[in-house]
Amino acid sequence: MAKIEKGELDLTTEQKIKEAAVIVFTKKGYGNARTRDIAEEAGINLALLNYYFRSKEKLFAIVMMERIQKMFGVLFPVLNDGSTTLDEKLATIAENYINMLTEHPELPIFVLSEIRNNPEQFSHKLQVKAILTQSVFIKQLRERKPDINPLHFLMNLLGMTVFPFIGKPVLQAAIGNESDFSNLMEERKRLIPKWIVGMLDD
Repeated sequence: MAKIEKGELDLTTEQKIKEAAVIVFTKKGYGNARTRDIAEEAGINLALLNYYFRSKEKLFAIVMMERIQKMFGVLFPVLNDGSTTLDEKLATIAENYINMLTEHPELPIFVLSEIRNNPEQFSHKLQVKAILTQSVFIKQLRERKPDINPLHFLMNLLGMTVFPFIGKPVLQAAIGNESDFSNLMEERKRLIPKWIVGMLDD
């Protein structure tokens, strides 16, 4: 094994490896991805990757949890904010999610595909059930629309924000160029809260 200088193992190298891992795992899936593929994508030698992360399993676990926390991290604090109204929460969630997915468009497919493979593991780590059933947001929804399960509105809200990024390859032909897509997402920041409020007040 080639000798690895301590200076090589800096934050830039670590981040480069993790970003490369996301690309390779997304393209090939966990089972077909090789550490050699990730090293090549990152532009480093395999010895450096193995020295730093030890195994594909360890690298995947780190990358996966970081991406899950990034994807849901913009949601959970808003859901439990007791100082904001329901309408304010809807606007904040739509804006925060669209901003985050615009910056990290690979997140939905990568995260959701892996959560589907191991739903219990990720649900437990993120305490999803408690957050989605006991949050201030859910309580406010129940007060506003007591005759309908509040999870319907949360699923609608997430579907409206996340789906355009998942379906982008298909939608792009109808939308136009990247600038047109960005403009459409900006419009959705304003429209999505209105649509959800319309359902609540119907």
